[in-house]
Amino acid sequence: MMNTVTTKEYLTIDNFDVDDKTVLVRVDINTPMDPYGNILEDMRIVSHIPTIKDLSNAKVVLLAHQSRPGKSDFTTMKPHSEKLSYYLGKHVEYVDDIFGSHARSKIDSMEKGDVILLENVRFYSEETISRSAEEHSNTHMVRNLLPHIDIFLNDAFAVSHRSHLSLMGFTTVVPSGAGRLVEKEIEALDRGIKRGGNPCIFVLGGAKVDDSMKVAENVLSNGGADRVLVTGVVANVMLAASGVDIGKRNMDFIRSQGHADQIEVAKGLLDRFNGKIGMPMDVALNDGGKRVEVRVEDVADFDLPINDIGLETIVAYSSEISSAKTVVLNGPAGVSELQGFELGTYEIIKAATKADYSVAGGGHISAEVREMGFENSFSHISTGGGSCISYLAGDKLPAIEALYTAAQSYRKTK
Repeated sequence: MMNTVTTKEYLTIDNFDVDDKTVLVRVDINTPMDPYGNILEDMRIVSHIPTIKDLSNAKVVLLAHQSRPGKSDFTTMKPHSEKLSYYLGKHVEYVDDIFGSHARSKIDSMEKGDVILLENVRFYSEETISRSAEEHSNTHMVRNLLPHIDIFLNDAFAVSHRSHLSLMGFTTVVPSGAGRLVEKEIEALDRGIKRGGNPCIFVLGGAKVDDSMKVAENVLSNGGADRVLVTGVVANVMLAASGVDIGKRNMDFIRSQGHADQIEVAKGLLDRFNGKIGMPMDVALNDGGKRVEVRVEDVADFDLPINDIGLETIVAYSSEISSAKTVVLNGPAGVSELQGFELGTYEIIKAATKADYSVAGGGHISAEVREMGFENSFSHISTGGGSCISYLAGDKLPAIEALYTAAQSYRKTK
């Protein structure tokens, strides 16, 4: 019996009768591995357990990838099946085939409650070709697996910014929806940029300057954020755009990373959103590993690399963040892996936990939240770096758009 659900742009597990059905689920359990093939960190594997448990009355076939060709950790999914077995408390069989006769016979012999994990989808060369959902649906993978499945679920948010075969190919030919993780990600990020309480503050840092500029432009122009506070290389670009001399070394770094063109973009944002973008008043320079605090106007006198925001900025930012209703963090405040320069990142994360609703936007900042012990104090920690920042920037994620289209088609037939 299907549950009554609020109409969303996409379908979820609740829209389908999954009892005794064969459900193909694309998960993202791509994990760090050591040279001996051992999984070093299993956060992504754990993130899919709610979806698989909610399909306990179905036959669950998992599709996933590990790394990419040419990398040392481009390997089979066998270790992942063992981790999944541990967290589910039941055997998850690894099948060393994707869509050949071995995989198909394994699927056909499944019983209700069984879970199997097929081979690394990136062993199939067509997986990573960017195509439309319709083009992907004509591939061998889809045509071979289609007669053996009833429902497709995308639960791989972290790679949903890619138009890859296993993410999109099934959405036009079989009833398709979002798994619990994708559903949770969309709900949490939408709340952060559309329905969050005010004031809503975005803290944008790290080194992905062009992405951060797009996010700032999106959330400030559509009213998604009341304020944007900048840190990291993003802040250095903003400071340069505002006329601050950040020194030759820091300007050279911006150029070497291909971000020189973002200074003009930053000028445009500062002109359009005057007063809504907060910039550091002081920074921490790295003098041979020693933290040197200086006002931003004095940076050029030292010509040392900026590796963190300064104490005055930390206090001001922390006060603003902790009193906000909604906070979205993306990117660290400095070179947080260096001892003595993790302070800004730590204090901003700590301040965010005091907001009513806090989101860590994937990638580096999510790893820092966990590393610093604040995981249980955040409302949501995104599993997707690239997907998360694309979503926050207002970009369309191809694999999520495919789910929207699939939902429209499905509802027309009902």
